[in-house]
Amino acid sequence: MQQHYQSCIDACNECAAACENCAGACLQESDVQMLARCIALDIDCSQVCRLAAAFMQRGSTEAAELCRACAEICDACGTECDQHQHDHCRVCAAACHRCADECRRMSSMAQAQVRPVPSGVSPH
Repeated sequence: MQQHYQSCIDACNECAAACENCAGACLQESDVQMLARCIALDIDCSQVCRLAAAFMQRGSTEAAELCRACAEICDACGTECDQHQHDHCRVCAAACHRCADECRRMSSMAQAQVRPVPSGVSPH
């Protein structure tokens, strides 16, 4: 199953790294208070991306659900980073938007693979 989701796993890992870099770089900026929301979202996004990648790598049945949540958090982080002119924020925003797209694609693909059993039909 992992090979089917490799582009999403890669996007999650790249996003997590970009978010960690962005958070660290934001802490070095002169107006850290202005970047507080960015830093907080970077941390949240990094953590959920690492978790989503791990779920996909081990073939968890809950990976698609986690990827849906990951996409939402990546969208929020990317939108916040888009508001800042720092290079690290721009790189992070691009990684977040790419990861959100990949997570939505993965979640849709996983959902399509799970066919509901028609009512009145035994799954066994």
